[in-house]
Amino acid sequence: MEIAAAFQVTSSDDEDRPGAYAAFPYDRELVRRFRSAFPRARWREEGQRWFVPGTTAVQRLDAWMAQELDTLDRHADAKGRDAYAFDPLESPYLTPGKDLRVRTPYSRTVVEALRAIPWARWDPEERVWHVPFRSYEALKARWPEIEEAARRNEPDARRRRREEGRGHVSEEAARWQAERRRRRYPVPGDDLPPLGFPLATAAWGVVVVEDIGSEPIREPEAAELYPHMRSDPARFVWARWRMPSLQEVYRTRPSREEVEPELRSARGWWWASRDELRERARRLREMERAQRARDRAKASLEA
Repeated sequence: MEIAAAFQVTSSDDEDRPGAYAAFPYDRELVRRFRSAFPRARWREEGQRWFVPGTTAVQRLDAWMAQELDTLDRHADAKGRDAYAFDPLESPYLTPGKDLRVRTPYSRTVVEALRAIPWARWDPEERVWHVPFRSYEALKARWPEIEEAARRNEPDARRRRREEGRGHVSEEAARWQAERRRRRYPVPGDDLPPLGFPLATAAWGVVVVEDIGSEPIREPEAAELYPHMRSDPARFVWARWRMPSLQEVYRTRPSREEVEPELRSARGWWWASRDELRERARRLREMERAQRARDRAKASLEA
């Protein structure tokens, strides 16, 4: 992989807010220097890139990236190749070539480990991680963690765990699974959540409430699953919820105020924080990837 190709600048097509987008391999020090040079830059989760406002953003970003490329050690990749030749990693998940190609079953642990490696990048078309030789030592340090997670997520290993888990599902877990299928959640009748907006809940994370009943809950056993309604069960009514879409999560403005523990325990819902929205977006992306993988597998069987 040519390092220069990993630095990309594109202008924004939003006439109301001129600016440019910048994408480059993750490296902690590089990000620190970028934020220092562009303090008004904001990270855009959708698209995985930085937005820099201003009519001259393209020119300023081009100049900054050119300077960063000039300061890179030109011999770093050669040194990395020498290090690999002297002490190579041998693994079915690693293939050397112009760079180091890492291909594993999907694992969140693998993704987080590779994102922490300077200059590593994901190729969505080939579905493989590219790691330049300059980052070989960083990859080598993380490789035991990566390889263990990859083996743990092989289809056969996951199938064995599912089969073992079916025989050990506790009664409480079974109740939670049944409750989740019902897509209901108790909310205080005198402090109802708004409909149609991603909100945080104590039991189900960030969800969207679609409908709220009017009858008080008359199921004493519900308080065993939902601690926030134990003080006064008759005060609560059932709300129907669904998972938000990625676009809904991206459009939601996070709450800037920290939620008081008393509010969580008394009401059971609150405006979602930035971290809570990011976590829901991450899980939704995982679900989309899993669905695409299932669709590809089904299509290959039907072909």
